[in-house]
Amino acid sequence: MTLNGFRARPLRYTSPMTVSRILRLTLTHFRNYRAASVETRADMVVLVGPNGAGKTNCLEAISFLSPGRGLRRATLEDVADVQGDGAWAVSAEIEGAFGLATLGTGIEAPRAESGASGRRARVDREPVTSATAFGDHIRMVWLTPAMDGLFMGAASERRRFFDRLVLAIDSEHAGRVSALERALRSRNRLLEDRNYDSHWCDAIEREVAELAVAVAAQRGQTVQRLSAMLAARGATSAFPSAQIALDGWMENALMGEPATAVEDRYRVLLREARPRDAAAGRTLDGPHLTDLQVIYAPKAMPARDASTGEQKALLIGLVLAHATLVADMTGLTPLLLLDEIVAHLDPDRRRALFDELARLGAQVWMTGADPAAFADVGGRADVFAVKDGTVTRAA
Repeated sequence: MTLNGFRARPLRYTSPMTVSRILRLTLTHFRNYRAASVETRADMVVLVGPNGAGKTNCLEAISFLSPGRGLRRATLEDVADVQGDGAWAVSAEIEGAFGLATLGTGIEAPRAESGASGRRARVDREPVTSATAFGDHIRMVWLTPAMDGLFMGAASERRRFFDRLVLAIDSEHAGRVSALERALRSRNRLLEDRNYDSHWCDAIEREVAELAVAVAAQRGQTVQRLSAMLAARGATSAFPSAQIALDGWMENALMGEPATAVEDRYRVLLREARPRDAAAGRTLDGPHLTDLQVIYAPKAMPARDASTGEQKALLIGLVLAHATLVADMTGLTPLLLLDEIVAHLDPDRRRALFDELARLGAQVWMTGADPAAFADVGGRADVFAVKDGTVTRAA
C-alpha cells in the first residue's frame, strides 16, 4: 500500500544475514576534526580521552550516516568546523546489506548569493536523493547521556526516542513523521483565517489522517514486537526488562480495527475540532501527541519512579532488546553507538554489558574518559585515543 508517496511496509521477522560495520571512517571539517580517519579491525571500537576531546563528535559524525539530524539533532551549519569555510563531510567505507559500499554526506561552503547549501548524500560516490538511502545499507541504534532523563522528561522526547527505534526498522518512517508535521502545520495556518476554505481544509485533513495512520501503524507494530522481545529476554539479561506501551488512541485502535476505519474516524474528529484547534492555534488530537509508557518490570513501577541507576540499566536493556529486534526483522544487525555507556555502571554490570554486546554480534562504538573502565573488553576491541580532534590507535 502506498500512503502519500510513502510505502507502508508490514514488519516481519527474518533471519539475521549480515552485520552493519564501518571499516573506515573519514571526517573533514566536522566539529573539532579538521581531518581525521579511523580504520577498524574489530567489532568493538572504544574511543577514550578527556572530556571535550571529540569522542561524542565522532559518534555524531557516524550518526549522520542515517536519516535524520544525528544523535544531537544539530543543524547542518552547527557541526561545521568553526575554523573552516562552513563545509563539512563524513564518509565511511562500510560492510552492510549489499556487501561493501561507501557512504558519504555533508554540505558545501555557503555562497553569499544563495546562503547555506542543503545536505548532500552519496552512495558509492553517486548522488542519492536523501540520507534515507543509507538505510538500505546500514542500520544504527544509539544511546547517549542526554537520554538518561528520558523517563522524567517531556512526552515529546519519549516520542522522538521511540520514532528513532521505529526508524531503525523502517528507514522511511522519518519521512512519514516529517510529512505529518508539515501537514499539521498547514492545517494550523489555514485555521488561523476565520474565512478559510472548508474544501481546502477537507483536503489537508485527508492528508493528515492518511499520514497519521501510517505513522501510528508502524509505531504500533514496533511496540508489539519490541514488547515480545523484552519479555523473551527476561531473566537471561543482566539488565532489567521493561513493559512498554504507547499512550495514543490511534496506535491502540489500529491493533484491532482496519486502518481505513481509523482514518475515517480521525477525519471526522479533525473536522469537528476545527473551532477548538483554531482557538488553541494547534491540533489537539493525533499521533503527534503520543507518549511512550515504560514500566520497570522487576518492581512493577513506572520507570520515572525508578532510581537513576535503575533507569540507566533499563535504558541499556531496552536498547539491547531493540538491536536484537532490528536484526531479527530486517536481516541486518545494526551498528550501536554507545556514548559514555559505562560511566555509571559497577564492574559486574560493565562485564555483563561487554558479554551481551559480544553475543549480539554487532559492531559497537563506545566512548569513555577512563581507559580502565574498558579493561574487561580485553583483546576484543580496537581502542583509540582521542585528543584535540585527533584519533590514534592505542597501544
